[in-house]
Amino acid sequence: MDKKIGIIGYGSMGKMISSKFIELKIIPEPNMYISNRTFEKIMDLKTVYPLLNICKNNIDVAKNSDILFICVKPLEIKTVLLEIYNYIKDDCHIVSLNGSVLFKQLEQICVSRKISKVIPSVTAEINQSVTLVCHNANISNNDKKFLKILLECFGSIIEIPETEMGMGSELTSCMPGFIGAIFKVITNEAEKHTSISKKDVINLVIKTMYGTGKLLMEKDMTFEQLINRVATKGGITEEGTKIIEAEMPKIANELFEKTLEKRKITTEKAQRDFDI
Repeated sequence: MDKKIGIIGYGSMGKMISSKFIELKIIPEPNMYISNRTFEKIMDLKTVYPLLNICKNNIDVAKNSDILFICVKPLEIKTVLLEIYNYIKDDCHIVSLNGSVLFKQLEQICVSRKISKVIPSVTAEINQSVTLVCHNANISNNDKKFLKILLECFGSIIEIPETEMGMGSELTSCMPGFIGAIFKVITNEAEKHTSISKKDVINLVIKTMYGTGKLLMEKDMTFEQLINRVATKGGITEEGTKIIEAEMPKIANELFEKTLEKRKITTEKAQRDFDI
């Protein structure tokens, strides 16, 4: 690809994006431009990627980029956009990796610009992310197609309305953390009822999780079908599923209420920042 890709912000997402693009040879090293608030964090990248463009400021990234990924925290986005706006190419496709800052806020600075929002998951590290995408009205079908080609190295791509990016993020980007928390509790409680070592308990659960996910995907099974396969009437598994079905709805409902409320607060803070 001959397009030049810029990445502002070298945190976990910026690092993942750049390494995926380069290591999978989607973007040639000389076509990548990277900057970070702390330059010392990226200055040694040249030892790994000698042809990569390591920039000392965001402006140098912006003026060279055809597609510009903004990978900074919500309350930093306004400052970054004000800094680089006059240097962004006329046809540049701006991609924000933060779902909490709305298009209407970004467009206060980036008037009439092509803007997309992208939410990957940590599972992109093994090419299994469900990456969420939404676009503003200035994005063409060709822009969508090219961005999709770039992001497919993470896994599957799903385009959803901006209004659903919050819940969509809970179900994709946040979900590995939720799953980890759930099974941390389960393995901790299992230890109290067995002499099997903690390491083996965790290994048993992880391998079963992996197999279960693969079974659901490859056999196109629903959760209900899976339960019916395992939890036979009057059997041991049925006793456990009854507990989960009785107690878990309250926990799940509270989880989504709390996370969506937190997301709303973050969005409102960003709104106030843009309105100043």
